[in-house]
Amino acid sequence: MDFSQVIIMTDLDGTLLTDDKQILPEDMEAIQRFVAGGGWFTVATGRGCGMARGIVKKLGIDIPAVVFNGAAIYDFNEEKFVWQCEIGMHARDYIRRLHEQFPDLGIEVLHEQTIYTPFINQTELDHLALEGIEPHPCTIDELPESGWLKVLLAHEPDRMDEIQRYIEASDMQQAQWVRSAPVYYECLPEGVDKSTGFRMLKEKLGVRGFYSVAAGDYMNDLTMIQKADLGVAVASAQDAVKAAADLVVCDNNSGAMAEIIDYIERL
Repeated sequence: MDFSQVIIMTDLDGTLLTDDKQILPEDMEAIQRFVAGGGWFTVATGRGCGMARGIVKKLGIDIPAVVFNGAAIYDFNEEKFVWQCEIGMHARDYIRRLHEQFPDLGIEVLHEQTIYTPFINQTELDHLALEGIEPHPCTIDELPESGWLKVLLAHEPDRMDEIQRYIEASDMQQAQWVRSAPVYYECLPEGVDKSTGFRMLKEKLGVRGFYSVAAGDYMNDLTMIQKADLGVAVASAQDAVKAAADLVVCDNNSGAMAEIIDYIERL
């Protein structure tokens, strides 16, 4: 296949990145070969700009990326937002109610370049330490009045299962809720997910007719995989994600992106 008519969008954690958050040499070489052949390569991640910047820079991506699980498109070369969609202020009430019901729940509010942390637990501390991010502690009432792109809830998997069931049974539905990892449950703008970001990016780039490839591993990748021309799941993906994919490749520790690009090259 002619790479110049192909756009690949991949999830980072659990897909392109290994379990220890590295990019394998064979994956990097394949990406460079794809781009050198005229291909369009970028990422769609639940990370905010600060958490994604180092990986994006290492990849040498020269087109914007989808961040905040689809709530924004960010150009890391020009350091500016290309498009974004905010959560309404009803989310402030949601997190107040969730804290009252689950006082040990970790909550962070992602606001463009700043991560606000009204409530911290060990899962949240581990998350921030892993990414090397310095949060901005505050109270609920001190949170900004606008600019919320995502709210992340953090807790141990069993406790998060309980929190997810509580939210699904509640009236807190003026939002898009998605499980992005066993320890994370996220609140996004209503009707927004990674497929939204992918669609908006293709419109901004003028490549709507290109052959689209989306790769991922978790439920926040599901719609992006379903709506791409070629939806790809890694072998370590959740069963529902693998079932929805057109192609299942090796796991994220074994050169998944290299396998995807080799597959496209043979089409």
